[in-house]
Amino acid sequence: MTGTQPEVTLRFMAAPTDAGLTGTVDGGRVLEWIDKSGYACAAGWSGTYCVTAYVGNIKFAQPVRVGDIVEVQSRLVYTGRTSMHIVTTVASGDPRTGELTVATQCLSVFVAVDTTGKPTPVPGFEPVDEWEREQHEIARQRIDLRHDIEESIAGQVYSDAGTAPRTVLRFLAAPTDINWGGKVHGGTVMRWIDDAAHVVASGWHGGPTIAAYAGGVRFYRPLLIGDLVEVEARLLHTGTTSMHLGLHVRSGDPKTGEMNLTTHCMIVFVALDDEHRKVPVREWEPVSDEDTALDDHAQYVIGVRERLRRHVPTVPPASRATTR
Repeated sequence: MTGTQPEVTLRFMAAPTDAGLTGTVDGGRVLEWIDKSGYACAAGWSGTYCVTAYVGNIKFAQPVRVGDIVEVQSRLVYTGRTSMHIVTTVASGDPRTGELTVATQCLSVFVAVDTTGKPTPVPGFEPVDEWEREQHEIARQRIDLRHDIEESIAGQVYSDAGTAPRTVLRFLAAPTDINWGGKVHGGTVMRWIDDAAHVVASGWHGGPTIAAYAGGVRFYRPLLIGDLVEVEARLLHTGTTSMHLGLHVRSGDPKTGEMNLTTHCMIVFVALDDEHRKVPVREWEPVSDEDTALDDHAQYVIGVRERLRRHVPTVPPASRATTR
């Protein structure tokens, strides 16, 4: 029945194939888990196919190790007319002890769609415990902040006038990339984003790097099998140990070459030494007016992110699904 399944928990072992170049689980893989768990929660509540609209404020608090038991819990905390705001918590730990520690937590927004692909109403959600009431209010407050970030990201110009390090990955969307609705998984797109950002960050640092934060992941339109995909990553700003990158995903028909913006976001990588400790990264200085504008934009988003940090991730209580 719709409106009766407000949560989903996935449990599995982190496999060697999930590892990145640092030996721990790749950030893109964690993003993929978040999207799949969130989708299952949204579909269970709405009773229909759902699309990822937004994922924000993803801070990687600690790495997930290969061989860890992983628990990805998604809980509905707020609904709009057609949207579902879902908090997903990823925790992991040694399966021999069963003790899990939160690796990351974020808020995703999914939209329910009908058989024609148009948004369709979802059952309303009312929080029933203290944690849900707190998260319900946080989700409501973040709506305006999210719009601020989206408008700031969408208003930036990325052209050949920029001199910052960048890369573009190009490939075709494969049948193995899609979900049961025939569209490419949002988590797969986020994994591509992480891959492109890693190329630029590691190239600039000249050593190992790891994803520390991702935000403002806005999905505009779906990707289909056979689409030509472009994932562009560009360095926007450097901090003491951090590199802030802007990402754009475009897709289109390879027969025409016409490309449309699919997704945009900002992601932060940190520089590491060979022992995987944070180290200073060389400073990047803007050269062109476009460089300066994008650097200012990155610092604006950093300020917005600081406003979100007062919301400390908390582990959801035990399942309350049976009380509804």
